[in-house]
Amino acid sequence: MHKLLTFLLGVFLFTNALAQSDEIPPSTQIMTLGVFHFAYPNLDAIKTKENDKISVLEEPWQSEIISVANAISEFRPTIIAIEVTPDQQGKIDSMYALYRADQFTLRKGEIYQLGFRIGKQSDVPVIYCVNDWGRHYQSVETLFKDSIRQSKFTEYYRNSPDSVYETHRKATKVKNIIGELKKLNDPAAIRERLSVYLLNPFKYEEKPGDFMGVDFETGRWFNRNLRIFRNIQRIKHNSDDRILLIIGREHLNLLNLFFDVSKEFELVSPLPYLENMNHE
Repeated sequence: MHKLLTFLLGVFLFTNALAQSDEIPPSTQIMTLGVFHFAYPNLDAIKTKENDKISVLEEPWQSEIISVANAISEFRPTIIAIEVTPDQQGKIDSMYALYRADQFTLRKGEIYQLGFRIGKQSDVPVIYCVNDWGRHYQSVETLFKDSIRQSKFTEYYRNSPDSVYETHRKATKVKNIIGELKKLNDPAAIRERLSVYLLNPFKYEEKPGDFMGVDFETGRWFNRNLRIFRNIQRIKHNSDDRILLIIGREHLNLLNLFFDVSKEFELVSPLPYLENMNHE
């Protein structure tokens, strides 16, 4: 009997310890600000024609960007993360330190125009680099090394009526940065964008019944955003912190979902901070 009681007590203490270890601490607020790429690098599926680009260093765009930075600063972020890979952290640290010392002129990109500007206004010490490009299956890497196979895939990718390329062709020139950001961060628009990633090239098959398109999209998009999410988890944070993530709007279709269901984070929309801003 004594042995049985000792065993049961041990089981109780063990399961109680497990329950305590599984407890999730209070969540950390994170605001995801989806943007178009201010410098138009044209590295993504979306390609902006030259005559559709705006020069964000000129007026009225500069005044609008400053207004956006002021509005988002009301969130009082303590941590800011940007769409730059961690291997560039040292470079970002150096430029940000110079900017805080009034020795660096902001460049076109949103990481400077919004990230650096909001960071300085909010006295955030570090701008964290959290981007990642994802990892492909070996079968997809093999496809990329075969010019004929890759050519067939690229043709399908670019010319299919419901491809990610085709849906981007409907994009129009930015007329107002404030209004554009409100549109890009609308939950309905974000949800609609995720649906595109389940069309083409997701449905591409080299042979009937294979999963080549699925495997490609897994690495190109789903794996990439999971890695970005993990990079944000790696930033030391607690429930008193408020994280601001500035990233290309497309990423919100997965990242917002991850943050929304996460027990570690509380998703905060930028829309209430933008709604009170006047724009034509």
